Amino acid sequence: MFAGNAYSSLAKAAARFTGRPVTFLLAMLVIVVWAITGPLFKFSDTWQLVINTGTTIVTFLMVFLIQNTQNRDTEAMQVKLDELIRATKGAHNALLDLEELDEKALMVFKLRYEALATEARGAIAKGQLDTDTPDT
Repeated sequence: MFAGNAYSSLAKAAARFTGRPVTFLLAMLVIVVWAITGPLFKFSDTWQLVINTGTTIVTFLMVFLIQNTQNRDTEAMQVKLDELIRATKGAHNALLDLEELDEKALMVFKLRYEALATEARGAIAKGQLDTDTPDT
């Protein structure tokens, strides 16, 4: 558990650091310095390898950082949505935790809500309201 907490803390700190404008400017500065040194190193293969290797390593690590951030944000959003469903009078609690369902079960819910949307559009076309409350 400690390793997970340590990774999570490191990932949060790295995400905050890398998402700042100053970090972008620092990266741009590295590129400019690299480009300026091109003539000094006669645009050698080694000179090119330095930037290629550096950017590859940073990209590789950033993929994991972005995925961690995305997973955490998605989990938090799902919990918030679940709480809104749970706290809304008349809402269907069966909609809680939908992201954990398999594709077939999820499709059943999706088709049900597509049918409700079609009915609502039909009501609007007839000049009726498209608002109602869920069946309780």
